[in-house]
Amino acid sequence: MARFQYVGRDRKAVRKGIVQAANQREAIMKLRDDGIRITEIKQMAETALQKDIVIGNPVKRDQFIMFLRQFATLMRAGVTIVDSVGILSQQVESKALRRALVEIADELKSGKSLSEAARKFPKIFEPLVINLLQAGELTGSIDESLDRLATHFEKAYATRQKVVSAMTYPVIVAVLAIGVVIFLLTSIVPMFVEMFNDFGGELPLITKFVMGASDFVQNYWYLLIAIVVIFVGGLWLVRKDEKGRYMLDTILLRMPIFGNILKKAALARMTRTLSSLYSSSVPILVALTMVERVVGNEVIGKVILQSRDGLERGESMTGPMMGHWAFPPLIPHMISIGEQTGALDHMLERVAEFYEKEVDAETDKLKAMIEPLMIVLLAGLVGTIVLAILLPMFGLFENVDNM
Repeated sequence: MARFQYVGRDRKAVRKGIVQAANQREAIMKLRDDGIRITEIKQMAETALQKDIVIGNPVKRDQFIMFLRQFATLMRAGVTIVDSVGILSQQVESKALRRALVEIADELKSGKSLSEAARKFPKIFEPLVINLLQAGELTGSIDESLDRLATHFEKAYATRQKVVSAMTYPVIVAVLAIGVVIFLLTSIVPMFVEMFNDFGGELPLITKFVMGASDFVQNYWYLLIAIVVIFVGGLWLVRKDEKGRYMLDTILLRMPIFGNILKKAALARMTRTLSSLYSSSVPILVALTMVERVVGNEVIGKVILQSRDGLERGESMTGPMMGHWAFPPLIPHMISIGEQTGALDHMLERVAEFYEKEVDAETDKLKAMIEPLMIVLLAGLVGTIVLAILLPMFGLFENVDNM
């Protein structure tokens, strides 16, 4: 919420103060409701502490999908755009979206179109949304565009959640395994080191290795942190460079097991986005440019740009896709059929549905396979440390018995 400093009068005296509101119009209306007639009002500059700290998208994807569905329902019920935006501004959960809708309502009242008003908030309304809204305005079917957007984001969100879920589980187990190993090496193993040294006998090789690892972790832990920081910082620097992003995305797509899932998810996102744009009468060259921006993978994005350049030269869109290792033959063949029959959007939608189902099946299979493997890995790490402790103790007990 913005803060406004005002000067005004009520029935008794001059009033000065500060009021919080989404915009100046709302601030004036609030003061009028309190019986204050404004003579001067201005927005105050926000300090760093007063600003909302936002990381990533300011509106959660599920909240944005719900907003689109509700917007489409209101429009289909005959409610005007201005009234629909006004109603939704009072119902949405996201503060960022609520503030944006209040300003959009003001812009609509001043005569601007919905797409023009929404363009002021690029962090909330991405280019895909703006273009589909614009197409809906031209064809007089904004409700259909909103429904199409909601369906698009629902499918993309579900696929992304599947991939994230499949990737998160092994990461969590790996972090847990590392934590357990560090705890054993720094807290449990040192308790036995002195005893083994007093024992004086020849220690098993596995015990020497674990004792060395324990000593390293205790005395050179900062090196481990430095390695992690350098690795993460290096990845961040590489991702900032275009060639670096292409190299990393190539490695990710060629990874065993995980790469196949990431590739299918990216192809599903590409085909669904292109289908949504094309079915909304967005020019194919514009649609391909937008898909390259949202596909989230430099390898696939480069092929899409090559396809767009081919179309500009009067060639088929499928040329660069044919034979490319990241594109299975199904995609160029289905696109070619769509181009020939004039049903490109339907063909792309079918391809998207196919790969979304493939992602579902692959992630379920991955979870079923990884769970026992990670448990065996964790048990193996812990078991190795326990065995390293127990073997010398067995030797000690044998020596005592022989005495």
